[in-house]
Amino acid sequence: MLFSPNRRQFRVALMALAAICIAGESQAGTLDDVKKKGVVVIGIQGDNPPWGYVDSSGKQDGIDADMGRAFAEYLGVKAEFVPLAVANRIPALTTGRVDILFATMAMLPERAKAVQYSKPYVANEITLVAAQATPINSNADMGKYVIGVPRSSTQDTQVTNGAPAGTEIRRFDDDAATIQALLSGQVQAVGANSFYPQRLNAAKPELGFEPKLHFTALYNGACTRLGDKEWNETANKFIDEIKSNGKLASFYAKWMKAPVPIFPDSVPGVPFTVQ
Repeated sequence: MLFSPNRRQFRVALMALAAICIAGESQAGTLDDVKKKGVVVIGIQGDNPPWGYVDSSGKQDGIDADMGRAFAEYLGVKAEFVPLAVANRIPALTTGRVDILFATMAMLPERAKAVQYSKPYVANEITLVAAQATPINSNADMGKYVIGVPRSSTQDTQVTNGAPAGTEIRRFDDDAATIQALLSGQVQAVGANSFYPQRLNAAKPELGFEPKLHFTALYNGACTRLGDKEWNETANKFIDEIKSNGKLASFYAKWMKAPVPIFPDSVPGVPFTVQ
């Protein structure tokens, strides 16, 4: 069930402001610093279920929230979440507002120049989604419509690279705003992750939203700062542990309604360890 966009966005904005103030008082540091404070500050998406979102009680939820809480438990500290929009995830990490990102961070070579990825812990498929009655059968067909994407997202990259010259692409602040743009008729199709059809059809089932074009399959990892071997090794050991003890499988069953996929040993241009 979709929450009211205005109420949800207002709630996310308030939580983000509060979290930013807290994070600003205690800049990210070493693992020892985190353990002394007793808190790990985790960057997460604020409004993108089932990845990361704020539920009706004001609590951070989703698979990334469960990952973050499990990581905090692994460290023996409390989790403090900073809800982030797509475009400010990497800046929040590199400027020290957060210690680590569990924030739907798809593994892309360009991003790997700015952040250090862990091993993958979740998979995602990027598609173009539109109503069943909207005829889109090829990339060329995108030029006939206004296409919405979350700014600076993988969807933005895939649509921008695949659409013919002159296609009108409207960029929104986050996934929720992009979904709302399609529901309200501002755009006729959107660059989507695996869960857009579910959210769209919950709001307007009569339109039968469906994937029209398949762009790519991606893997998400936790992100730490470049060159920080200790944080990277800790994130990877944590992911290895939850894969082996069944905890990741329980998160997948809860949020993805699917078994854990087989993850690749490498992704071109994206190292999983500090070089």
